[in-house]
Amino acid sequence: MTITSDSTEPPGQSSTNTSAASTAPSADEFAERFLDSTLATAETMSVYLGERLGWYRCLVDHGPLTADDLASRTSTDARYAREWLEMQAAFGILDADLSSKATTFGIPPGVAEVLTDTSSRSYLGALPRMFAASFGRLSELLDAYRTGGGVSWEQLGADARECQAALNKPWFDADLAPALVAIDHLHQRLSRPGAKIADIGFGAGHSTIALAHAYPEATFVGLDVDAASVQMARDNAEAEGLGDRVQFHLAGGEEAVAHGPFDAAFAFECLHDMPRPVEVLAATRQALAPGAPMIVMDEAVSDEFSGPADELDKLMYGFSLFVCLPDSMSSPPSVATGTVMRPATLRSYAEQAGFRSVEVLPIEDFAFFRFYELRTG
Repeated sequence: MTITSDSTEPPGQSSTNTSAASTAPSADEFAERFLDSTLATAETMSVYLGERLGWYRCLVDHGPLTADDLASRTSTDARYAREWLEMQAAFGILDADLSSKATTFGIPPGVAEVLTDTSSRSYLGALPRMFAASFGRLSELLDAYRTGGGVSWEQLGADARECQAALNKPWFDADLAPALVAIDHLHQRLSRPGAKIADIGFGAGHSTIALAHAYPEATFVGLDVDAASVQMARDNAEAEGLGDRVQFHLAGGEEAVAHGPFDAAFAFECLHDMPRPVEVLAATRQALAPGAPMIVMDEAVSDEFSGPADELDKLMYGFSLFVCLPDSMSSPPSVATGTVMRPATLRSYAEQAGFRSVEVLPIEDFAFFRFYELRTG
């Protein structure tokens, strides 16, 4: 991942933000920038087509291929395949060999890793699914923006939940256990024989499964409000042979007390989506054993809004506009946090929920995320 969050000011922005007029783009400059954005949108959605139709995977397994060969192997239409292949080559995603009568197209190794290797931490092939999910609900989103309503995670459907699960899985699989081992007091607690750990808002269950592999003497309880995610997580746990130590429940975090007490609790990339996060945090705190912590992993956005931002904040505002904020506001009353949850906002929620302190854990370079420890003692 190359997107980072740091304190470096965007080019041309002074610390006092008084030079905005002098750095404002001209009409021609903004038109050029907006055209670039339009091209990027077309590129992103073309990746959605290639990923969902299996075209990239087929090129990895059998390429280089002509349009007719690709269509035949994937049971798709050759004319559409040719247009897509030429577009991919025009954008520099695929290589085109024009030396023979029928042009063949191949996928470079680096592109193949990013778009098809689901075990790689560079994998982004599923990323367009999130925007496809929201773009399919634009009429509902427009209505929500007018009325203050929302569009739920359930409405966004399989594309959204599968995207989030696929993008996070490589990081949970490869990096979560080493990251926690490095936090000695937390590692010691999780390693206790018979420890009982909660995972609030577990999604597809990849975080819980990674924890269960890392701490074989512990049992795990997951709570999530999305029925399809619960079933997906249960299937994933069974496939990993963890059905005896991992339980996934269709329940909100507000119900944590009924499933505790817990020796630790986690909430991975979900708190900012919750309509009532303070209630969830308070219930989780009550479900914790004395002195037990709660770990919240959420986006590592900048500390405060300051106008022009880095790439990470921009991306998270994109997710917020189309996915997370509408999801949160679909269940009123909602505090309407949005994806760009600043550290001060989380600290405020934790304080209202009765936690004694919040510390940022020294876990760095973990995708787009920051880890917080919410302490009860």
